[in-house]
Amino acid sequence: MERLMQYVWQHRLWLAPDMRTVDGRVVQVIDPGLLNTDAGPDFFNAKIRIDGRTWVGNVEIHVRASDWFRHHHDSDPAYDSVILHVVDRDDMPVRRRGSSSEIIPQLIMPCAPDFADRYAAMINHPASELACADRLASIPPIYVNDWISALAYERVYEKSDRALSLHSRFTGDWEETCYVTLARALGFGINADAFQRLALSLPLRALRKHSDSLPALEAILFGQAGLLDSLTDLSHPYLSRLVTDYRFYAAKFGLQQPQSLGWKMSRMRPQNFPHRRIALLAAMLHGGFRLMSRLLAVTTPDEAAALFSAGLSGFWHEHYTFSGAPVSAPASLSRASIHLLVINVVVPLLHAYGQSTGSDTHVARAFSILQALAPERNSIVALFSRAGIPCPDAFTSQALLRLRRSYCETRKCLYCRLGHRILASQARRSSR
Repeated sequence: MERLMQYVWQHRLWLAPDMRTVDGRVVQVIDPGLLNTDAGPDFFNAKIRIDGRTWVGNVEIHVRASDWFRHHHDSDPAYDSVILHVVDRDDMPVRRRGSSSEIIPQLIMPCAPDFADRYAAMINHPASELACADRLASIPPIYVNDWISALAYERVYEKSDRALSLHSRFTGDWEETCYVTLARALGFGINADAFQRLALSLPLRALRKHSDSLPALEAILFGQAGLLDSLTDLSHPYLSRLVTDYRFYAAKFGLQQPQSLGWKMSRMRPQNFPHRRIALLAAMLHGGFRLMSRLLAVTTPDEAAALFSAGLSGFWHEHYTFSGAPVSAPASLSRASIHLLVINVVVPLLHAYGQSTGSDTHVARAFSILQALAPERNSIVALFSRAGIPCPDAFTSQALLRLRRSYCETRKCLYCRLGHRILASQARRSSR
């Protein structure tokens, strides 16, 4: 409730020309002040006119006036410069520290009571639904499109910053950066962190020494992933060789397995099991890893997708895990999975490279590929589509993912531009 009151005050969501303090003095807000997110009063450097006299100082906001004492502001000198106490409930007067007679002017927030109820209904909406679904159609498209663009840029910059952090960690080695970025992307969200930790435990320079041998790469990767530890049936020659070879390479390179990678497989399609993704990573490393140099030359989504054409062979052409009878398993990634790799590998690395080298061409190319790529098809995109927000490309679908995860799921409706517009319009209607 207090955060909502701060929001209403900060954005001037009141239309009350006759505001008065609890003791009847006329109040005019010239400047609500600057929101303070640290210790101290809620708003700094506000300018308030009370009964014709202008005051400059700080504003404190509470649900109940008595919260002033409950929060020990009465003994804190940081609150000596408060010129107005804004409350929802006036349950007692508040006096300035060290004074038995000077009462700090107190104002009951001029916002209709049902506004808080509407806000509560929005943030307490069922998690599986979109809280503002029935109101999105009332927002002019220009506002929606502007917010979508901002969110898409934020998401690309977030991934780009992660790549730049790796680039710094690897002292400027773009291929090593690309290798770890690719490994993380092959986790497809649910196993992303585990894949990244696996890649970080296996320097690319060590893997390159055996890039001419696919069995060696598979043994190193599977062993380092900890997936060979639970093998008990080694009757299959392939499995027996994996275990034997990993022991040799672990000793040769002094490898230490990462602790508790926590591979997840529940409620997952078999083709997405980490075993097959690790085998695919080995296939992409086979023959030498030069993905970054190839990636920098792509200009279209089709060229970007062609980077991930590697397929599985041998044991993994007929298995999803180490156990079970042979089955007919797809040898390559689906088109949708390849598109995800373009989104999570090609786009952020092009952008990061452009940022690092000052190449506007690569930065622009990253966004042009994203805007030309077909949108992702998932429950989040479908949720917004049903609410009237179309999704024509991957640029938009990435924005919707960020909107849902960073604002909707965390109940940050106050900080979402769409939520802000809806709440602001409700506040103004309520105060009329």
